[in-house]
Amino acid sequence: MNRGLKSRHVQLIALGGTIGTGLFLGAGKSIHLAGPSLLLAYLIAGIACFFLMRALGELLLSNTKSVSFIDFIEQYLGPKTGFVAGWTYLVCWITIAMAEVTAAGLYMQFWYPKLPIWVTGLFLLVILFLMNSITVSAFGETEFWFAIIKVVAILLLILTGVVLVAIHYKTPVGYASVTNLTNGNFFPHGLTGFFLSFQMVVFSFVGIEMIGMTASETKDPQTIIPKCINDVPVRIILFYVGSLLALMCIFPWQYISPSSSPFVQVFQGLGIRPAAAIINFVVLTAAASSCNSAIFTTGRMLYSLTQKSGNRLGQHLGKLSHRGLPTNAIFFSTVMIGLSVILDIIVPSGVFDFISSVATTCFLFIWSLIVVAHYQYRQQLTPAETSQLTFKMPFFPYANFFTIFFMIFVAIILLFQTQTLIALIGSVVWLVGMYLFDFYRTRTTS
Repeated sequence: MNRGLKSRHVQLIALGGTIGTGLFLGAGKSIHLAGPSLLLAYLIAGIACFFLMRALGELLLSNTKSVSFIDFIEQYLGPKTGFVAGWTYLVCWITIAMAEVTAAGLYMQFWYPKLPIWVTGLFLLVILFLMNSITVSAFGETEFWFAIIKVVAILLLILTGVVLVAIHYKTPVGYASVTNLTNGNFFPHGLTGFFLSFQMVVFSFVGIEMIGMTASETKDPQTIIPKCINDVPVRIILFYVGSLLALMCIFPWQYISPSSSPFVQVFQGLGIRPAAAIINFVVLTAAASSCNSAIFTTGRMLYSLTQKSGNRLGQHLGKLSHRGLPTNAIFFSTVMIGLSVILDIIVPSGVFDFISSVATTCFLFIWSLIVVAHYQYRQQLTPAETSQLTFKMPFFPYANFFTIFFMIFVAIILLFQTQTLIALIGSVVWLVGMYLFDFYRTRTTS
């Protein structure tokens, strides 16, 4: 495959895939649930994600020719687990992209209320498909600038918060101050609210593993991959924690609405009239960025999964173009994402929301497999081979155990709310069904 991704591309791909509507639109719900203790939840989740990324990085550097991290799951945990993980990850990203295409259409109606959702969705998919089909560096450049817009918006908020706190600015609900963070209580809803916030916190990190799809197309991966993996989790924690800290210093957390964007609420409260339009543009960019990442990811995953297929469709999808791109797989996955336009008409929104929730919950399974695969990889190395590693997982194997226990902890948290419980049950049913399907498939082919 064509190695056209530079360091800045890889870093912003992971950032762009992670910082999205969960922060710009959904942070209000998390703040309302946990109050200032949400900052601690992000720090704990960030540590787990850092260990996840270090495990992934060590696997990637063990074989930089691998198309995706699913290759390592298959190698160290068996072909059945690799099959289930690969198709689960593919369906997860297609579902997420479908939701983002629909969201983009809704965001566009902010300016053009009569514009049909499918027009925006179709236009977006055509443009992103063309960008993904030219060269991999074209995708990287597109994602770089999408991510830059989100990063600039967050940095402006953080800078605004620092200035307003420094001058003790008068807001509609008081004064901008660090004391707005707690008002004497860091855990306003006790440990219950703090624990329940982990569901939104962890799922806001979905996409961080996308670096695992870039190693085979990255220039000088031995240098770039370690640098990006060390930098990205820290930057994500900085952006999330920094922006939430700024929000709760400007407005006391009690006054931040759980049903609207806290960014819009704070900027409008400061008298910035076009705040809603600005944030709408940012979230439109975030939706396009997520969809762009999904097309890149699903194209590579489909190419990887069908490479060894014996049927005609699989052979067609498992080919590279003369530019070193899986163009056929990219086109096929884009068409599948485009079905969201039809689903918007046929499938009730509640059903699609449920499917999206199941897909998001499945990321706990994917992340856990990456950490377990890394553990198995290290167990197979001799002491001499281990000593030659240049990018070792810190605190191995305790970091692996901590990350796995953290994923289990989040899964347990999902049991305590009806919506997340249903999604968790749905994801378990999906995974069991995939294992049974693979068992039937292997029996009939053998």
